[in-house]
Amino acid sequence: MFTASLDSVEELAQFAEKQKAPYSMLSDPDGSVATKYGVLNASGKYADRVTFVIDDQGVLRKILDKVDVKTHGEDLAMVLEELRK
Repeated sequence: MFTASLDSVEELAQFAEKQKAPYSMLSDPDGSVATKYGVLNASGKYADRVTFVIDDQGVLRKILDKVDVKTHGEDLAMVLEELRK
């Protein structure tokens, strides 16, 4: 599991340390990855919060495009459980 952000490597490192994040964070400062995934907003300054669930074969299994940061962990856990069936 990883996350991608338009933030710099330095900003992500600080955030990861502060949050004790148990996953990798990828820096996309030019927005090229966000653009390819269709999540860079019109201003080009922000990416929409979207989760792409991609399996170990590289197949896109689910897109969660209504991310509520308060419940997203639980929401994602339910999606992953459903996909295991």
